[in-house]
Amino acid sequence: MPTVGVDEAGKGPVFGSMFAAAVCVDDLRVLPEGVADSKRLTAARREELAAAMRGDERIRIGVAEITPARIDDPDTDMNGLAVAAHASAIDAAAGDLETDSLEGLCDACDTDAGRFARRVADACILEATIEAEHGADDDSSLVGAASVVAKVERDAHVDALAAEYGEIGSGYPSDPATREFLETYVTERGELPPFARRSWSTCADVLAAAEQTSLEGF
Repeated sequence: MPTVGVDEAGKGPVFGSMFAAAVCVDDLRVLPEGVADSKRLTAARREELAAAMRGDERIRIGVAEITPARIDDPDTDMNGLAVAAHASAIDAAAGDLETDSLEGLCDACDTDAGRFARRVADACILEATIEAEHGADDDSSLVGAASVVAKVERDAHVDALAAEYGEIGSGYPSDPATREFLETYVTERGELPPFARRSWSTCADVLAAAEQTSLEGF
């Protein structure tokens, strides 16, 4: 039975989309040597491994993107969006499989790993037996492979934004470059950049600070 590993990148940033990737194989031995949790690899090595996997017809890859607009929808939450992203990535990876079921392992995006696994399985179009574990991207080579693909997709997305808007940093609130870009953009234009997650508290804080500064200027 085909096996799929799933992970996401970009759940916590204030800028840009979240991506989930699923890597599906019939035999784990077809994964490229050196595949591991993306956090343990350099950007160049991640790109090499992602390219190798995409170039191997024995490896099926599916990617799902959750945009800032969808993240900001008041009727959604990040756990639910992570479920939807994982399920969509699985369906995309398994789209051309000649089977009606598969097994999978997700890196859990919920404090309750079992609940996350059940929700992902229920959300899949294909019948899937799903398990989820915290730290699966470090413990499973297949989930590690998915983490590599997801991270490469997220990095390419951030690079495209930077090419259009200038240096935006990593997109995480803790990144000084990201914070500086956000504060400067709001100060100069009086609004958030179009790729910001408007529902994030970081955005609310920066808008409030800019408004206060403007009031003090009168």
